[in-house]
Amino acid sequence: MTTTATLPTPTRRRRRRRLRRPDRLLGQNSELRADGVWNWTLPALATRLPDGRTVSTCPAAGVCALACYARSGTYNFPAVAERHQANLAYVLDDLPGWQRQMAAELAHQRHRGGWIRIHDSGDFFSDHYLAAWLRIMAFRPYVNFYCYTKEVSRFRRLVEPAPPRNFWWVYSYGGREDHLIRPGIDRVADVFPDEESIRAAGWHSQNASDLLAVLGPAPVGIPANNIPHLRRRQGDRTFRQWQAELDARRAARRRAHSPHTAQGER
Repeated sequence: MTTTATLPTPTRRRRRRRLRRPDRLLGQNSELRADGVWNWTLPALATRLPDGRTVSTCPAAGVCALACYARSGTYNFPAVAERHQANLAYVLDDLPGWQRQMAAELAHQRHRGGWIRIHDSGDFFSDHYLAAWLRIMAFRPYVNFYCYTKEVSRFRRLVEPAPPRNFWWVYSYGGREDHLIRPGIDRVADVFPDEESIRAAGWHSQNASDLLAVLGPAPVGIPANNIPHLRRRQGDRTFRQWQAELDARRAARRRAHSPHTAQGER
């Protein structure tokens, strides 16, 4: 008796969608357009790309992730989210190509003497990525760049030793590296519940223009965005206070579970 082996039916492998590279890298959101500022954006905090990669775009994020405006509203619209993912994929897959395209775009006359905000969402998530921006700043000395960042240790190593003359930055509280910030030495920003609390603390609001974060008086106060559930979560504290509370609780838990602490209590 002859038997015929049954071969497994070939299964078609599902092809993962690839993101189309953006034709233009810089944009203008409604807030920055009033100041003539252009911006570059990445996904906020972390994202899973269509090819399955999960990428943290804000490695030093702390409590800011719990009240992040860039994880709400229009940032979650499918077309907007896909555009931000496409930006990130370009940086990850072809950093030299992205750098060339960004430098070419910044050569346009409209950017001469103008301002670029790096990241209205996302942060400098790697040394290579930050170094690429520093090269772009050197290529385009007639363009002004600024940012808020929580990547304090990365900036200490890569930016502060020889900062570009056309780059301004402010360290924003609410991150895991708050303890590295030097009040009175570093330019700092903190998110307050409202304008009144900024004035009461003797800080200076940047609400009239985002450029005040780097060009106005310091320290810089940022009024919380009017997103009800995020405002409730923040309460009447600043991001700096909120992060300090979280850090203190974590330190207490570590002490409670430390073998040295346990031995000392015997």
